[in-house]
Amino acid sequence: MATVDFTYESFGETVEKEGIVLVDFWAAWCGPCRMFGPIFEEASERHPDVVFGKVDTEKEQQMAAAAQIQSIPTLMAFRDGIALFRHSGVLQGGDLDDLITQIKALDMDEVRKEIAEGEASAAE
Repeated sequence: MATVDFTYESFGETVEKEGIVLVDFWAAWCGPCRMFGPIFEEASERHPDVVFGKVDTEKEQQMAAAAQIQSIPTLMAFRDGIALFRHSGVLQGGDLDDLITQIKALDMDEVRKEIAEGEASAAE
């Protein structure tokens, strides 16, 4: 599966859906971004059940600001609308595959329970 380019409008509706979404925040002038791009694209071919999206931080400055992107490339991972992972810098292909495997293995009911418990204790 090829990567998709996210806009401010398509980003929220995509990451909130059921399933796994990986988002690469990048810019054309960024050397490490150009290194990570092919790794991200190749992973999208190995994991057709995962949505791979890219955000050009130059074109989508409002979205980059909303996501608090301070360095690029930054990779964010979502599952079922929940942000699970954030990493700035280049990940190698094996590390990216390992991350995807770990996200697929998560018990999302347990994740939601932990989030709810954390929110409840923060409210006290």
